[in-house]
Amino acid sequence: MLPHVEDTIVALSSAPGPGARAIVRLSGPGARGVVTAVFDGGLPAARTFASGCLKLSGVPALLPAEFYFFRGPHTYTGQDLAEIHTVSSPPLIDRLIADLLAAGARAAQPGEFTMRAFLSGKKDLPQVEAVLAVIEATDETDLQAALAQLAGGVSQPLEKLRDDLLNLLADVEAALDFVDEDIEFVSNADTIWRIGSGLAHLLNLKRQLDDRSVSRRPMRIALVGKPNAGKSRLFNALIGADAALVSAEAGTTRDYLAHALNLGGHAVELIDTAGWQAATDSIEEQAQSLGRGQTDGADLVLVCVPVDAEPPSILPRGTLLRTKSDLGPTAGLAASAVAPDGLIALLEFLTSSAAAFARPALAPSQSRCRHHIDAALADLRTAHNHAVFGDPPELLALALRQALDQIGAMAGSVYTNDLLDRIFSRFCIGK
Repeated sequence: MLPHVEDTIVALSSAPGPGARAIVRLSGPGARGVVTAVFDGGLPAARTFASGCLKLSGVPALLPAEFYFFRGPHTYTGQDLAEIHTVSSPPLIDRLIADLLAAGARAAQPGEFTMRAFLSGKKDLPQVEAVLAVIEATDETDLQAALAQLAGGVSQPLEKLRDDLLNLLADVEAALDFVDEDIEFVSNADTIWRIGSGLAHLLNLKRQLDDRSVSRRPMRIALVGKPNAGKSRLFNALIGADAALVSAEAGTTRDYLAHALNLGGHAVELIDTAGWQAATDSIEEQAQSLGRGQTDGADLVLVCVPVDAEPPSILPRGTLLRTKSDLGPTAGLAASAVAPDGLIALLEFLTSSAAAFARPALAPSQSRCRHHIDAALADLRTAHNHAVFGDPPELLALALRQALDQIGAMAGSVYTNDLLDRIFSRFCIGK
């Protein structure tokens, strides 16, 4: 059941814990009046702030604060919005919220501020889900995709597609009203072309969703090669820590090591494997097996060969990397773990590889969008067949209406309370 949208709600909207500033946010018709119950100072006009103090129950001293006020409907929620900025002391913030609740506010539910933005028409469902994606972003790629969607990167194309199909449906249904008269509102060829355009748009959106499901994981880069090829020293230099043992004795690395890196805003997992050699015991056999497993699962394999050694005549799967480049000149991709500029070329190569691996990303709930896209594609294909084979226009109109329902459900113009509960329950309180 949806919460009552005319209640005045309150929540801490900044990060909890001690700090220089906390932001307590209120939304609803009584936001301004509720704040005046605890704020001692001038009342701000719309879109301004007033400096003053908070009078909290059980706290003898006045607490410095600022009161910001924004009058609806030109706010995030579409309602009157108020913010109290003060020092972030958890006991004081708890007391402040308790006093605001006593003054007539209600504690906000998870995501209720953004839900009100949706219900007031300030944001549609793709933008609402983009807000959550911004909060949950783990790397630069995810963040930029979420920000693009928040700015309308998905909503605007969907709205254009919906408008095109609505216009086509209007033409088809107008022809039904004048079926006995010689009036052509839209030609059959134009109908087929417009349906095909909609199919192409939805197929492109489906492809982006499929790509995103692959690119959510970090790119895996494996360092492989013979013993003493400089893999472990290079691994340490790239991660900036002495994680791998380095020794002149062959076979120092028995197990594989993995470390997360951020290259140009892209998540990467760097893997150091045991050197290629014949197994002399069961432990060495396990080390070689683990190394092969990591190599098979890697997205990029760097075959490490020192510059003073002959490269293999037949390169196994991967890219040749000449290590220990400080020992002499070499062609191709090279790196040195000890030379001052020995990693520049390798880091540039790895960063560009990580960027190429990152696929177009979308921020909305993938399962929800996939369901509606698949259903809309099926309906549009049915409409396309009706147009191609000259079926009765009533069938064409029905298929178009069904496709529009699916697109409307994805954009949020058609929704249920259960759907909103599933989406907003994932938000934290205060957002």
